[in-house]
Amino acid sequence: MADLACHSDAMTRTRWELARDHERASGSGGYGAHYARLVAEGQDVEGEARLADALAPRSARILDAGSGMGRVGASLQARGHRVVGVDFDPEIVAQSRRTYPALPVVCSRLDDLRPATLAAAGHLTAFDLVVCVGNVLILLAPDSERTVLANLAALLADQGRMLVGFHIRDAPSPFARSYAVAEFTADVEAVGLVVESRYRSYDLRPFAPDGDYAVHVLRRP
Repeated sequence: MADLACHSDAMTRTRWELARDHERASGSGGYGAHYARLVAEGQDVEGEARLADALAPRSARILDAGSGMGRVGASLQARGHRVVGVDFDPEIVAQSRRTYPALPVVCSRLDDLRPATLAAAGHLTAFDLVVCVGNVLILLAPDSERTVLANLAALLADQGRMLVGFHIRDAPSPFARSYAVAEFTADVEAVGLVVESRYRSYDLRPFAPDGDYAVHVLRRP
């Protein structure tokens, strides 16, 4: 079954859209052009995928939430996992489908993502691992973090886990929100999840409160 088409709606604009519109107005290439260049140059863009692969069982069911141009999802797919991407920016989804045509991508905002959305596109609705990396959580619509975390938690299979990573300071976009670790932890617990482990990078360096990045592995209690 074909993936659902991207569409616009009346929901509050996300910080991603504000950043994207600013990039367009300034004439900068933005996210899509940046990663397209890195891939073309043969740069390493698979750090998140390597950790996700280590967290997942073999041939796992994986949801790449905020999949962007598809670099993480495609890397996990190449490692033998069954991957579905979700993103809502039509230009980025089109880029993903051109660059990684074998990676299925469903168009949906994460604060509007439901199991029925995935089922309507012919995909699974329970996943061994949900990946939400690359600053997705700090570029959501304002005050939608708990909604998104709850939506993703609802898609976890029994014993499923979630991999989340974002800048806690010095984010590359001026439109990104500040999301302190303590606030994030409270939001995680409010939706019925717990923090299993926390790191400062995808190569599992110990978390540093004065660092600029946080990587979390989440699960149900």
